[in-house]
Amino acid sequence: MGGGSGGHVTPVVAVLKELRALHPKVELRFWCDTAFATQARSIVGTFDDTIPVETILSGKLRRYHHLTLWQHLMWPSLMWKNTKDLFKVAGGFFQSIWKLIIWRPDVVFTKGGFVCLPVGMAARVLGIPLVIHDSDAHPGLTNRILARWATAIATGAPLEYYHYPASKAKYVGIPINEAFRKLSKDQQLEAKKKWGVDTTKPLIVVTGGGLGARRLNDTTLAVLDKLQVLGSVILVSGAGHYDELRERIPKDSKNFQLHRFISNMHELLGAADVVVTRAGATTILELAALHKPTILVPNAALTGGHQLKNAAVYSEAQVAIVLDEDETVENPDLLVKAVNAYLKDPKTTASMAARFGHFAKPHAARDMAELIVGARKHKMI
Repeated sequence: MGGGSGGHVTPVVAVLKELRALHPKVELRFWCDTAFATQARSIVGTFDDTIPVETILSGKLRRYHHLTLWQHLMWPSLMWKNTKDLFKVAGGFFQSIWKLIIWRPDVVFTKGGFVCLPVGMAARVLGIPLVIHDSDAHPGLTNRILARWATAIATGAPLEYYHYPASKAKYVGIPINEAFRKLSKDQQLEAKKKWGVDTTKPLIVVTGGGLGARRLNDTTLAVLDKLQVLGSVILVSGAGHYDELRERIPKDSKNFQLHRFISNMHELLGAADVVVTRAGATTILELAALHKPTILVPNAALTGGHQLKNAAVYSEAQVAIVLDEDETVENPDLLVKAVNAYLKDPKTTASMAARFGHFAKPHAARDMAELIVGARKHKMI
C-alpha cells in the first residue's frame, strides 16, 4: 500500500508485476488514502484492473520545514487540522484491523505516505509480517515509526543515509516500471508523434506529479511564450489545478498541451528532450532510467526538507540542474535559462544524461518482491 502521490503508487505497481511473475496465483490488493484513490486506480489499472483498490481513513501530522516549532503552535488552523487527523489515524487503525482480519494476508508491504501508519500498526498488532520501503534520503515520520516493527526494510538510497538496523535493512533502490528505459532517437521520434507534437522541435515536459504543484504551474505559464520559442511544451498540471489553468492559457498559444493527469507517464517522459519536475525520489529514478536531461525544482517546505536532500545528491553529482523554487517564482526566467542551457549544449547534456542513468537500479522491483516473499515465514497468525 501507499498513497499521497504517484511516487508512492507507481513503485508498488512495479513490485506487483514481479510478485505476479514469482507467484502467478498470488492474491493482491492495494490500499491508499481517499484523496489519491482516483489516480491510484488509474495507475494500478494499467497493470491489472482486477486488483481491488480500497481506501483507508488516515490523517497526517503537518510539519513544514521552513517553520519553527513555535510558528507551528501559533497557527490555530494548522493545530486544529493536526488534532483532527489524530482521530482519523485512530479510525484508520481500527478499520485496518477489521479489513486485515477478514482478508488475512501473508505480508503487508507499505511503500510510504501517512496512510501507511494505521495499516502498519494494525499489521503489527495482528502479527502479520510488515515490509517497508523508504525512497527518500531523509526517512519520513511514518517509516521511522514503522521501522521498529518491520520484518524487513528496503531503502531507495545507500544505507549510510539512514539509521535503520543493519540486520533488517537492505539497499535495493527504487522499484520503477520496466517501461522506464532509455529510448533510441527513432523511438523518441515515434513517441513525439504519438503525443501530437512537432517532431522537428525539442519537447519540454513540466510535471508536478499526480496532485500537481501550483507554484511550478504558475511559473511555467508566466514564461510560456519564451519556452515555446525553445520548443513544444506539455504541462501536467495535476487534477486540482487543471480547470483554473485551462482558463488562464493564452488563446494564441501554439505548441502547447495541458493535461490533468497522465497514467502512462513513461510514454510522455520518453518523448521529452528536457523534463522539469519536483524532486520526489521515485520521479528522479524514473528519469534516470530514461537518461533524461532533468531540471529539479524541490519543494523546500515539505517535512524534513526531504526533496532538498534528494535534489542535492544529483546536483553534487552534476547530473541534473537544481533550481531554488522561491528564486524561480520571483524570477521565472531562471526556468527558461535552465532549459536553454540543456538545449544549446547537446554534448554536455548528453554526458550529464548518461551519468544520470548510472543511478538507476533496474532490478529493484525484483529484489523488493523477493524481500516481500521472504518475509512470509515470520507470519504469526
